[in-house]
Amino acid sequence: MLGKRKRVVLTIKDKLDIIKKLEEGISFKKLSVVYGIGESTVRDIKKNKERIINYANSSDPTSGVSKRKSMKSSTYEELDRVMIEWFNQQKTDGIPVSGTICAKQAKFFFDALGMEGDFNASSGWLTRFKQRHGIPKAAGKGTKLKGDETAASEFCGNFQEFVERESLQPEQIYGADQTGLFWKCLPSRTLALETEQSSSGYRSSRERIIIMCCANATGLHKLNLCVVGKAKKPRAFKGADLSNLPVTYFSQKSAWIEHSVFRQWFEKYFVPQVQKHLKSKGLLEKAVLLLDFPPAHPSEELLSSDDGRIIVKYLPPNVTSLIQPMSQGVLATVKRYYRAGLLQKYMDEGIDPRMFWKNLTVLDAIYEVSRAWNMVKSSTITKAWKKLFPGTEENSGMNIDEGAILAANLATVLQNTEDCEHVDLENIDQWFDSRSNDSSCQVLTDNECVEDQARPAETKPSSKTRKTELNPEKHISHKAALEWTENLLDYLEQQDDMLLSDKLVLRRLRTIIRRKQKIQNNKSH
Repeated sequence: MLGKRKRVVLTIKDKLDIIKKLEEGISFKKLSVVYGIGESTVRDIKKNKERIINYANSSDPTSGVSKRKSMKSSTYEELDRVMIEWFNQQKTDGIPVSGTICAKQAKFFFDALGMEGDFNASSGWLTRFKQRHGIPKAAGKGTKLKGDETAASEFCGNFQEFVERESLQPEQIYGADQTGLFWKCLPSRTLALETEQSSSGYRSSRERIIIMCCANATGLHKLNLCVVGKAKKPRAFKGADLSNLPVTYFSQKSAWIEHSVFRQWFEKYFVPQVQKHLKSKGLLEKAVLLLDFPPAHPSEELLSSDDGRIIVKYLPPNVTSLIQPMSQGVLATVKRYYRAGLLQKYMDEGIDPRMFWKNLTVLDAIYEVSRAWNMVKSSTITKAWKKLFPGTEENSGMNIDEGAILAANLATVLQNTEDCEHVDLENIDQWFDSRSNDSSCQVLTDNECVEDQARPAETKPSSKTRKTELNPEKHISHKAALEWTENLLDYLEQQDDMLLSDKLVLRRLRTIIRRKQKIQNNKSH
C-alpha cells in the first residue's frame, strides 16, 4: 500500500514558476512530481493564473512576497488596490512613508471612494496590509525610500558592456514606462467662486487612464502612446474603430498594465514597429527594450521577437527614479503638455467650467495626450538617457524649464479670463506637478451631472427640424452646426483611411463653434 503523500504548501514564487513552466510546455504530470503535489493542484494553478500574477504584480517586488503561501484578500478590496498603488508610487518617487502616513492616507481614500462600513485604519489593519503585499517593516518607519545607487551604478556598467558587445546603436535601444493620468480635471481655482468650491458639490476627479510612453535613445522614434482604460469601449468612442485612434488602446480593471496586456502590446505593436523603423534606417532589425523591474511585466524569456533579435532587459529593483529614462522628466513633460493643452482648450471654448467638464470625454483626453506626447522634443528624450550613457549628451547651454514657462504664460492668460481670476502661478505649478492630482483639481459631483442631463433645454431637435436648419436658404444655428460637426467627427472615427490631421481640424472647428455659441448665449441674457 502506498504511503500518504506529504502535504505541500506552495509559495507564491513556486506558483509563478509553475505558471512559467506550463507556458514553456512542461506537462502537468512532470510538474506534479517535481513539486510533490497532485496534478489537480497544478491544474488549479493554471486556472487561477491571472489572479496569481495580478497578486504578485501588486506587491512590492523587493519584499518577501515570494515567501507568502496565501493570497487572502482584504475586506475592502478597492481600498487595498488604491493603497498599494499609492504606496508603490511613493516608493518610486523616494518619498518617506510611515505607518501614521499610511493610516491617514487609507482613511482619506476610504472617504474619497465613498465606501460604506466601519473602517478603522488601526495598527492591526496596517500590519495585515503590509503582510498581504510583502512590505518590509523598514518601509513603515518613515525612512526615506531612496533609490539603490549602488545597484544603479552596477547596472549602468553592465548595460554599457552589453550594448558594446551586441554592437547596438542608440537607434536600436528603447525604453518604456507607464504612469496614471487623471484626465478630467482643471486647476481648482478656475471653478468660479470660493464659496462654491468649498461646498459639497465639488470633489477631486478620480477618472483615470494609464499611459505608457516608449521611444528609442535618439528620441527620433516615438511609438504611439499605449493607453489603458477600464472600459472595453467607452461610450465616448461610439461607433469609432479603435484602430483609427492616435493611440494603442487596451482595457482592463487593474491599476497598472497587466501581464497579458503588456505581452500583447509587445508582440503585436512594439516588435513590428521597431522592425519597420530599423529597416527604414538601413539597420539590422535588432533591438533591446529597457523596462522596470518585474513582476509588472512577463519574464525576459517570454518577451522576444520570433527570431530572438528584439529582446528586453529589466532594471534592478529600486533604481527607477535614478536611471529609468522615461522617469527622468519624459513622463512629467507629457503630463505638463497635456494639462497645458487641456487648459488652452478650456480657454478657447470660453464656456462655463461646469459645461466644459461635462463635455470633456475620454476620447478628447486621448487626442489631447497623444498631441502632448508628439510635442515632447527628441532632445528631452535624449537627455533622459544621459545617466545610462554619460558623455553622449550634447552641450545644451542653459537648461530651460519648459514647464515653468508654460505655467507662467498660462497663469497670465487665466488671470484675464472670466471665472479664472483667482488662478496664480503657484496654483498652476501645483497642478502641473504629477503628484498633485488630488489637491489641485476639482470637478462636479455625479449628482450635478445628473441634474444637468435632466434639464429640458438640452433636448435634441427632431430630424425634420435639423433638415430645416441645414437648408442653405435658412440661417444655420450654432447648435445645429455643433451637432453636425460632432456627427461628422463620429463618422471620421469609423473610417480607417482618415488622417489624424483631418480629425484635429474638425476638433478645432468644434471648439470654435462652442465658443461662438457661448458668446451668443451671453448676449441673449
